[in-house]
Amino acid sequence: MVRWYANICCRLALSILTLFSIASVEVYGQADTAELPPWCTYAPAAELDRKLRIVLLAGDEEYRSEEALPMLGKLLSQRHGFHCTVLFSTHPESGMIDPTCQTNVPGMQALEQADLVIMAWRFRSLPDEQMKYFVDYLERGKPLIALRTSTHAFRYAGDSTSPYAKYRFDDGAYEGGFGRQVLGETWVAHHGAHGRESTRGIVRPEMADHPLLRGVSDVWGDTDVYTVRDLPSGTKVLLDGQVLAGMTPQSVPVVGAKNEPMMPVAWIREHQHDNGNRSQILCTTMGAATDFIEPGLRRLLVNASYWMLGLESQIKPDLDIEFVGPYSPTQFGFDKYQRGLTARTFDLSDSK
Repeated sequence: MVRWYANICCRLALSILTLFSIASVEVYGQADTAELPPWCTYAPAAELDRKLRIVLLAGDEEYRSEEALPMLGKLLSQRHGFHCTVLFSTHPESGMIDPTCQTNVPGMQALEQADLVIMAWRFRSLPDEQMKYFVDYLERGKPLIALRTSTHAFRYAGDSTSPYAKYRFDDGAYEGGFGRQVLGETWVAHHGAHGRESTRGIVRPEMADHPLLRGVSDVWGDTDVYTVRDLPSGTKVLLDGQVLAGMTPQSVPVVGAKNEPMMPVAWIREHQHDNGNRSQILCTTMGAATDFIEPGLRRLLVNASYWMLGLESQIKPDLDIEFVGPYSPTQFGFDKYQRGLTARTFDLSDSK
């Protein structure tokens, strides 16, 4: 009931906030009024500036993307010279970050200028005027990095008349919706025991020399492995997910069927849109905020950002992946998100 009421409030106030977002601020520039927008922008130092823009989309109820993506935005901007904008699921009345508000992500117009999008969404049902920016971005053939629950990024009501309703994770006609059709897989099930068995991402031997894996030996995170069925033809698996019998990097592998064989946890593919354009896709079923404490996943995503932006020759095994400022993410779980957060919470004031 609480989640239903929150979504109703989001829809009732959405048009007012959308007008504010478009009319009162410039996404990349100075605000036209004294009001501050409900998103973060991180500009690189002039000597690092690559003139490339990354938009990061945070919006899930469980895995603290509202904490992980500002961290990534700071890292990619301050260490690597990309202009980064982080958009949040936001309650339209309070202006607070609200992961349970599935119907409002202000600032989506930033995607018109984006060179790369990194998303971590779950069960969003955005209004058409916001969703159009996302679909238009992809259909231009732009690249996408998708984390964890992005396999089930969208859930529309069964009677929805939205032209984007086919993107829902369980769509029958557009089989598996956005997850299956664009990323390669939709939501299926937990393969590892959620909250009890963590994940070690093991490099596929035949992919060890791929630029995305330079400096990556393995990747550990405390989220569990997701079930992945047959990935589409042409998909290249980077990492397989070894299920561990515990919640630390030192935990031993589970013996038996869960690791025989292992499930893919990170892969790349090329998606062809109906208009003929093609988007490079990296999907990983890892990506909770706590998965980034260890360096492996950070390095993979930094490498992927370079690769997708045409900077493959600059991917070095020792690229700087240190946090910019403190990073102590909240443990994943429903209804465990920090209340009272705004975009200002994640500015650069404590990151020097």
